[in-house]
Amino acid sequence: MKRIIIVVLVLGLVCSAAMAQAPFAKYLSKAGTFPFVVVDKQAFTLSLVDSAGNALKQYVIACAVNLGPKKRRGDHRTPEGTFKINQLLYAKGLSHDFHDGKGPIPDAYGPWFLRLDVPGFIDIGIHGTPFPESIGSRATEGCIRMRNEDIVDLKNRVEVGTTVIILPDPVD
Repeated sequence: MKRIIIVVLVLGLVCSAAMAQAPFAKYLSKAGTFPFVVVDKQAFTLSLVDSAGNALKQYVIACAVNLGPKKRRGDHRTPEGTFKINQLLYAKGLSHDFHDGKGPIPDAYGPWFLRLDVPGFIDIGIHGTPFPESIGSRATEGCIRMRNEDIVDLKNRVEVGTTVIILPDPVD
């Protein structure tokens, strides 16, 4: 009986340790590709996850100003769900007008724009920024914004077809 209790305790510790080491294991069935990306809008993090559910790398991000899933163009919301990267676009030189009175901003997307296959939208992605002070906040029109050095690092670790899981905002 004593031996059974010890075996059960050891197995419990091993299982607990495995779960603690694989915080993203619950998303493995949605992944489809490895590594995959998990975006947590609440925590302002983007995690690159391996096939065991462990974070290979974690970055701080900015996401959309408004809470909730993207429903229409101009709603300043980040989509929620499971998507794929469908283009790795070299974005150096691309400008964008954020309609803040400053006019078009050169290099608005940093060096890379990783376009996502969000149904109904062709311009949602993960990209760099000329506004590094915005990272860690709700500041975008819908995209996921990263520091320029981080988007370069991420781009070198993913490819077209990589799964991106964007977690939902809290429900009111």
